[in-house]
Amino acid sequence: MDNSSGVGVLDKATAVLSALEAGPTTLAGLVASTGLARPTAHRLAVALEYHRLVARDMQGRFVLGPRLGELAAAAGEDRLLAAAGPVLTHLRDVTGESAQLYRRQGDMRVCVAAAERLSGLRDTVPVGSTLPMKAGSAAQILLAWEEPERLHRGLQGARFTATALSGVRRRGWAQSVGEREPGVASVSAPVRGPSNRVVAAVSVSGPIERLTRQPGRMHAAAIVDAAARLSEALHRGN
Repeated sequence: MDNSSGVGVLDKATAVLSALEAGPTTLAGLVASTGLARPTAHRLAVALEYHRLVARDMQGRFVLGPRLGELAAAAGEDRLLAAAGPVLTHLRDVTGESAQLYRRQGDMRVCVAAAERLSGLRDTVPVGSTLPMKAGSAAQILLAWEEPERLHRGLQGARFTATALSGVRRRGWAQSVGEREPGVASVSAPVRGPSNRVVAAVSVSGPIERLTRQPGRMHAAAIVDAAARLSEALHRGN
């Protein structure tokens, strides 16, 4: 193959991914594009699908998988974290509540940045904390725009429903009340990378006594604005 690295299987797998860059492709299309034997193309595509580097569309054609987007998002994490500090601090000051930034990591979500409320009762989520994807407004955001199969899997055992996530997509923000932890409410909005893919969720959280049982009414506008600022920082860095 052209531009061989000397590692044949890697060169062939890269050829499969490069062929999918043009869009959804059948197995016959992969064979034609790569010049690989049909059994080899099929074996590599299925192996790449196992690792989520390749996926299937509704017609069963091979497409680039979600893992590539996750890796690209991780490459941009430095830009995201650099912008997060001042944005979360401003969000905390505007809302008077603790602010966090979450990224998805497999079946969990990780707090990668935070600005804690300076005094009084607060919901503390230290940076590095790992939380489940089954509850909380940030989990709703990180799941709502996933491809159908992964969304369906994510809903199994979740404290929220497909109908709730449909509302999240329509509004552009999510709220939860006592969903992750009793007595705690939160509101979250999506941060989008250059491809418009959701790469993180920005949130505020605090006691229900302050945020009420409709926390979105109080804070959705400020959180959506913060998410837009972070998204803009990622687009500028592209």
